[in-house]
Amino acid sequence: MSARTVLIGAAVLLGLVGYLTLGVQSEATASNKLVVYKSPTCGCCEAWIDHMKEAGFDVEIRDLQDVSSVKDEQGVHPQLRSCHTALVGGYVLEGHVPAEQVTRMLAERPAIRGLAVPGMPIGSPGMEQGSPDNYQDYDVVAFTNDGQMTVYSREAAGS
Repeated sequence: MSARTVLIGAAVLLGLVGYLTLGVQSEATASNKLVVYKSPTCGCCEAWIDHMKEAGFDVEIRDLQDVSSVKDEQGVHPQLRSCHTALVGGYVLEGHVPAEQVTRMLAERPAIRGLAVPGMPIGSPGMEQGSPDNYQDYDVVAFTNDGQMTVYSREAAGS
């Protein structure tokens, strides 16, 4: 092998290592970026956003008068819908999904479209209102593009 071939091979190898390293770093950064589509007047959405920021997510807010077109585009089934829709790390979040379950999903990378908390259960993140005695247990539902839904986690009232 000539010295030139060795140098070219080394340069290609270093370039590949650098590319892969940058790719991993940018993927980690991208998975922390949360884009939230919500109504400009929704207070519970703002409270959920604060919950996500406190958990370390970098939140970008996109206010829309009607969020249903985003829900349609992102494959959120009608029975799973809530007040806001968010995108993070290639997944969809619908409603008041706890940050802990979002972090778990991003770490595990399951083969799902996203997570949803249907409706607006009292006591879920962003819906802490009234007496904690009235908080509700609720399910975080995993859903796929082909319509499958499973319980991803069961959340106790006020947790």
